[in-house]
Amino acid sequence: MSAERAPQPVGPDASEVTGLDAVPGAVRDGTPATAAGTAAVPGGSPAAAPVRKGGARGAARHHDLAVARSGRRRSRLPFLPYLLIGPTALALVLVLGYPLLDMLTLAFQDMTREQLFSGTSPPWVGLDQFRTILGDGFFWTVVARTVAFTVVCVVLTLLCGMFTALLMHRVSPWVRAVMSGVLVAVWAMPVMVAASVFRWLFDADYGVVNWALSALPGLDLARHNWFTDPWQGFAVIAAVVVWGSLPFAAITLRAALAQVPPELEESAVLDGCRPRQVFRHVTFPVIKPVFVMITTLMSIWTFGVFNQIWLMRGGQPEREYYLLGVYSFIESFAVNRYSTGAAIALVTVVLLLAGSVVYLRQMLRTGEIE
Repeated sequence: MSAERAPQPVGPDASEVTGLDAVPGAVRDGTPATAAGTAAVPGGSPAAAPVRKGGARGAARHHDLAVARSGRRRSRLPFLPYLLIGPTALALVLVLGYPLLDMLTLAFQDMTREQLFSGTSPPWVGLDQFRTILGDGFFWTVVARTVAFTVVCVVLTLLCGMFTALLMHRVSPWVRAVMSGVLVAVWAMPVMVAASVFRWLFDADYGVVNWALSALPGLDLARHNWFTDPWQGFAVIAAVVVWGSLPFAAITLRAALAQVPPELEESAVLDGCRPRQVFRHVTFPVIKPVFVMITTLMSIWTFGVFNQIWLMRGGQPEREYYLLGVYSFIESFAVNRYSTGAAIALVTVVLLLAGSVVYLRQMLRTGEIE
């Protein structure tokens, strides 16, 4: 005796209705379960459900129409983005463009106090100012000192910033809020105030650092002047620079760490990775674009440092403390060789632009800029 066949659904084919393969029916409690696009009716006779044919195609067509309409709206105002950014670009041109152009012109002239006070046009000397500074051995000493100081400050800032960001990422929310408030307060502190505080901390007569270190066995730093030795003096100045740059690095890296999917780190831990391996192979690749951005910005800011050195040395820095920013200022306004100072400043700008090009290429490579 042959098995009784289940009743077949009546109506249009399910694949024709929904665009999907039909699902075979099954008898449950005497009522056949129909394929998608059909509905069972009393008495065991299924009927076609009112499903629109080509639903997926219709949705795709609707999406294409919406995109086309938005594209037509954008085409009606093609210059709107440029109009919105125009005031900012104009302000930058007026504030930065004119002084940069004036400095470029001055670097190819020979401006002296006579032309400055008489108002006469200085003579053009071409590349003589650049030949003078590039042929001076002290200029290259200042360049090397500036590069070394920048590398040390940037590395210390990134290490301390990353450690602080990881700590903020692990602690409880209220501790993180307190740490964020302290970092913002440090970031808001003016450079003059920070330099005054550090000058008091490292003062030869009343410095807290000398008193604290002298309390250690075997150390006697009473009346020790930290700025007699340029290495020690630059260590103090580097501490001021790192102190002022740390909040930006820590808060930005903390925001980047918050974007790392926790599932990736948990999977790496389950696979047997150690914390260092998880950070190196999982966490750091995600935050690498932000890390590169911070490195570039810190390099630009530190390369042109001026206020910290000028304030820590009381407005009279020795030649051993010259960086490019201080050297350019001294040549321009202390020695009154304005064109030489302008040439040094222009070389500094070119070096900083080279760093900016490296940053932009890295952003293009990682896909941050399209």
